[in-house]
Amino acid sequence: MEYDITLFDELDPDARPSLGEALVPVAGMLSFLALGIGIYGLDPQFPLFWGITFTGLFSYYWLGVSWDTLYEGITQSLLMGIQVVFILFIVYALISTWIQAGTIPAMMYYGLSLLTPAVFLPMTAVITAVITFAIGSSWTAAGTLGVAFIGIGSGLGLPAPMTAGAILTGAYTGDKQSPLSDTTNLAAAVTNTDLYDHINAMRNGTTLAFVISVILFAVLGLQASGAIPADRVAEIQTALAGTYTISPLAFFPIVVTFALAIYGISAIPALGTGIFAGAATALALQGTGFEQIWSAAQSGTNPETGLEVVNDLLASGGMVGGSWAVTIAISALALGGMLECTGIIAVLAHHLGRLSRSVASLTGVTAFSAVSMNVLAAEQYVSIVVPGITLRNLYEEKGLKSENLSRAIESSGTVTSALVPWNSGAVFMAGTLGVSTFDYAPYYFLGFLSPLILILMGVTGWNITHKESADAESTAVEHAEPVPAGDE
Repeated sequence: MEYDITLFDELDPDARPSLGEALVPVAGMLSFLALGIGIYGLDPQFPLFWGITFTGLFSYYWLGVSWDTLYEGITQSLLMGIQVVFILFIVYALISTWIQAGTIPAMMYYGLSLLTPAVFLPMTAVITAVITFAIGSSWTAAGTLGVAFIGIGSGLGLPAPMTAGAILTGAYTGDKQSPLSDTTNLAAAVTNTDLYDHINAMRNGTTLAFVISVILFAVLGLQASGAIPADRVAEIQTALAGTYTISPLAFFPIVVTFALAIYGISAIPALGTGIFAGAATALALQGTGFEQIWSAAQSGTNPETGLEVVNDLLASGGMVGGSWAVTIAISALALGGMLECTGIIAVLAHHLGRLSRSVASLTGVTAFSAVSMNVLAAEQYVSIVVPGITLRNLYEEKGLKSENLSRAIESSGTVTSALVPWNSGAVFMAGTLGVSTFDYAPYYFLGFLSPLILILMGVTGWNITHKESADAESTAVEHAEPVPAGDE
């Protein structure tokens, strides 16, 4: 995938927006979102549409940008995000086929036997982190394992937002440390950093944020463990076993999908294969009709287990149900494309870079830039690419190793994408897990701790590495005079 981002120096000085002009569409967009979502409780689609309309009119009539240029910007942004659209449709179909296959019901059944409320939340974070590290995809882990954990947590009496927070914390922890992750590789690439130097630079901060998060989840679990009716788990398991054939064979689709991901197959073909594996399992193990399987993949499931809570947990929207999330993603990508092609993003990034006077301020500006790109461009890849390219010269000027920059953009860009309701990351997570961004955000501890620890590093100098020390050592070795024989 190519990331052709316009830089400030590439803009025509005569047509370049001023900082004040660049802030107008941003202020308009944020105002529309606050009005539509915050005051009137609308879904993000039409507030984003208002922002697109306002940005288009302002760009055409005030900035003098042609309609063709605006259309081209939208097209390029949608091309960059088309993978997001495909994955959303595929995951919604996959969830429905895995319910039909008994895969998710079986995971819930066995999970309810093995886990208790007191340990469920921290174990969810740890297991999800391990799986995500192995497969390199937070979205794949959340869209498969995460859906089952939501069901198990509900069965144990834990609020779904808490479970979603634990899933996201584990998923993004494993993603940041996996050499198979696309965002990890992208952050290293755009900053000219060795991949494993980048991963090693993130390790201490990520570990600290994850350990604190796990402790907080353990505290939440202990507080919730005393309020669970004794017969609740048995009642849910009975409903599951009465509707589906519960067997280890039901895990065939998840084994196939994760095996492909571990082998290095990208998300779309791995998840697509998971749909066919789920369909085959539903046909062979559950005795589901061929037409019924593919109808469910398209339009969703609505099981009748005799227990309403189980019916609600296993109801899914299928590929058609994914259209709600897809319309948000497309709208946000279109708006981000307009802001990029008009030079507004480049101008904002440039002026943010000028605020950097010290290592601490440079680290803070990098974090703010990455979060801002998540808000404005609605795509985590842009939150990595724009600060990575725009600010790398400043890191070089201050004698900092490139892994300081690669760590900063991923610690603040990748993880916070799931906190912006119209960002593709949040749209995917909220739609897949069935929990709104505003509901799971307070429990997504890593999303707040990771950038805070990053800023702490900048302020204290912890884990900040300079070129001078390494270069000085190298120079000393090169110019050291040989020791005469016999003087040792």
